[in-house]
Amino acid sequence: MNIRGRASAAVTAGALVTITTLTAGGLPAAAQTGAAPGDPVTHEENPRVPEGAAWTEAYFPSADDSGVELHADVLRPAHLPPHAKTPVILSIGPYFAHAGQTGSEGWDRVGPSSRFQDFIDGAGLMARGYTFVMVDLRGFGGSTGCLDWVGPGEQADVRAAIEWSARQPWSTGKVGMYGKSYDAVTGLVGNNLRIKSLKAVVAQEPVWNMYNYLFSNKVPRPNVTGTPEAYNSIATIPALTDDSDRYKANAAYEDSHPECLSDNLTNNNNPDLHSAYWRARNLAAGAAGTDTPLFVTQGFIEPNTKPEDMEEYLDNHRGRERGWVGQWEHVRGNDTDSEGRLLQGRAGWFDEVMRFYDQYLRGVRPSVTDPEYAVEDNLGNWRAQSTWPVVTTSYDARLSSGRYVDNGGAPAAAARADDGRWDMENAPRIEPLSEAEASAARRGGATETTDTSFWTWSTPASQKLRLTGTPEIRLDASTNGNVMVRLWDVAPDGTATMFNENVALLERRGRISFDLKSTDWTIEPGHRLGVQIGTIDTGRWRDVPSGNTIRISDAGLSLDVLAPRFDRPTQGDRSPYLDAYLASNATTLTNVGRGTFPLKLWR
Repeated sequence: MNIRGRASAAVTAGALVTITTLTAGGLPAAAQTGAAPGDPVTHEENPRVPEGAAWTEAYFPSADDSGVELHADVLRPAHLPPHAKTPVILSIGPYFAHAGQTGSEGWDRVGPSSRFQDFIDGAGLMARGYTFVMVDLRGFGGSTGCLDWVGPGEQADVRAAIEWSARQPWSTGKVGMYGKSYDAVTGLVGNNLRIKSLKAVVAQEPVWNMYNYLFSNKVPRPNVTGTPEAYNSIATIPALTDDSDRYKANAAYEDSHPECLSDNLTNNNNPDLHSAYWRARNLAAGAAGTDTPLFVTQGFIEPNTKPEDMEEYLDNHRGRERGWVGQWEHVRGNDTDSEGRLLQGRAGWFDEVMRFYDQYLRGVRPSVTDPEYAVEDNLGNWRAQSTWPVVTTSYDARLSSGRYVDNGGAPAAAARADDGRWDMENAPRIEPLSEAEASAARRGGATETTDTSFWTWSTPASQKLRLTGTPEIRLDASTNGNVMVRLWDVAPDGTATMFNENVALLERRGRISFDLKSTDWTIEPGHRLGVQIGTIDTGRWRDVPSGNTIRISDAGLSLDVLAPRFDRPTQGDRSPYLDAYLASNATTLTNVGRGTFPLKLWR
């Protein structure tokens, strides 16, 4: 029985982690009697230790000669001799403090984090003879130093944790990494570091480029300040009363180094992707030529860690890959809802993960052949692929020209006042289209231009096809402001579902191009693709409307298309989040224009 709590879908505001809500009352109070530092503690001595494990703590320096000291909790199989050599599975991140993952969880005695209790128990790690190591990144838990948002300092921590785990007398020298969200990001970092002893990485719902969690093409997201504040709060979680003096001193590092917190509030608020700060944190670019075997998961309609720069990372990676990708939210492969339904829809997460680890950490040939990629599309259908994406053809769709007022989605007669309110009396005048412009728009298939956006439509699909990969938009803008591009799946009756969107800051007039999110969306026969270009009218970004009328010309959309008739079905059920997403992103369109570009499978 898991006495450490039940999984919760609640996500701490501004943080990447899905937290654990503890059972009321915590654990019975008891002293860690007779356990000197370094002595292994078993579950029988302390119920916070997983069954079958022996827990010790360790400290070691980071790899950048900064003087940062890292803290580790080590769980060894209790049935093995102290120096019996085992493979090591490592997790490193900000969520392993003894007191709680994102805040105090009410523990009344010291013990290792329960963050991956589900994995330790569900995969039977101790019985299988694996060692599990949890390391606090700098600034968190029992480690010193200033938090670094996956920068050079944290990358040095990852290097140190891998190399330390590989050279311990109880280690075979072969290390795998496991994580979800932030500690999945550190797995991607591990791959990028090209360390010989790292043999496998399991990364669930990571961020592929840290910039994208706070900005989209220089437009800030709402969490641009909330996320740094959240991690400052996690970094200052106090130690427990029965933690060691060394742990307590390290946990209080920010008390004597307040610059850690203040710098974190300013360092990552640079909107320039090409700045030195963000170049160091572009994991997708850093993956070029790497070859650590990867097992990844990614929800295409994820509301938290979104599939941006995912394809670039996977394209740059040259090693063996496994993946579950589909239509879910920020969840683990084994998570279930209150009705027991798997939230990613596919059974056998721990079995597949352990076959993966056994293959690359032990050299055991798998007894079951798992697909390299298991993919769920928006119809809830699962298929097996040798990689992702698989593309039948690629082509560019020419889009209509048009114009919109960059007013943030305000009513047609409203304008943004200096205090942020909408000023109904001093609205910018929306210039009517000239007859030549209106005629060109009609020839291009656009409906009458509205104040906030305009549309381009495909012809109806003659057969089922799938949009996959990462669409790219290119356009010329007449002036500065903001632009949002959305893709809609439009049924013959006008029912439409928005399935992809991204935004960009238009710093000046001229040419701009940017990627939308990676996607895997099946279009039924008779459906059309609607492309909407306009102002940013959603709270998913914190834009500053310019009030300008922006004319868009020479616009194009690059599409990758896959023929579903070649699908190889694999096991999996419809992920529960899909229906909630469809319900909240659907509308009915009443003025669908003439199609101007085809949805096609072949050139």
